[in-house]
Amino acid sequence: MISRIRNRTGLPECVTLIRAAFQTVAETFRLTPENCPTHAAFITEETLRRSFDAGVEMYLLRDQGRPEGFVAIERSPKEVGTYYVEKLAVHPNFRHRGYGRALMEFAVRRVQDLGGRRVSVAMIDENTRVRAWYAGQGFVTTGVKVFPRLPFRVCFMELSVTPGER
Repeated sequence: MISRIRNRTGLPECVTLIRAAFQTVAETFRLTPENCPTHAAFITEETLRRSFDAGVEMYLLRDQGRPEGFVAIERSPKEVGTYYVEKLAVHPNFRHRGYGRALMEFAVRRVQDLGGRRVSVAMIDENTRVRAWYAGQGFVTTGVKVFPRLPFRVCFMELSVTPGER
């Protein structure tokens, strides 16, 4: 069951899940709090609270009461009709059960309900497995960018959710 986080009391549980889910990525790409402090593997409750207070919608996927997945949806402040899907996370103990796909399908429906036309995601460009997973969901690469503060290139992908364009 996917449910919205309605108040700050749900944030500590989200932080724990996000950190666990992204720790495997941090290990694979040798990310540390020193070389990549903004990576989701090192997220703090304060960081998540700032996003929550700014209106980012956050959702937890639970199975038998356990938090097993997370996704955040944020409206682009610059691009009308574009929404960012962020921190899509499935706890490592519960992967390969379709939870990631369920969270993404939920996020796409939510963006459509909000009147959005595009869903945008960003990831480590070298993470070819994740890029292929998003491509399998219909996302297309729109660009790759180098940010001096990050120890990797960032790949941007989009999915059109306008009826007739998918």
